[in-house]
Amino acid sequence: MTEVKTDCPISLTEEALTEFRRIFVEKNLDHQQGLRIGVKGGGCAGFSYMLGFDTLKEGDEIYEAAGLKIYMNKAHTLYLAGMEIAYENGLNARGFSFNNPNADKTCGCGTSFSA
Repeated sequence: MTEVKTDCPISLTEEALTEFRRIFVEKNLDHQQGLRIGVKGGGCAGFSYMLGFDTLKEGDEIYEAAGLKIYMNKAHTLYLAGMEIAYENGLNARGFSFNNPNADKTCGCGTSFSA
């Protein structure tokens, strides 16, 4: 069993935590599932964020943030450390947003960045 860490390298706003919990319940996910946060090559700025519920994979670190299990590949920490994920639910914006201090450049869509 991999150790669960509470010193998560990213932070989630209360609104984001609430939305992730809502999705977890709505999709009727089991407790083997955790929130996967990562990056992948692609997007208009070089990297895109990965965000979704998944099972534990080889190379993952397990974190816990306010009762939410988070899976993150160790190699992705370089690109994500210090990032804040927020959730907007207003007239001008709706969805998750990423405030990443490691991003040198971001795209207008808000889900693509270069580091």
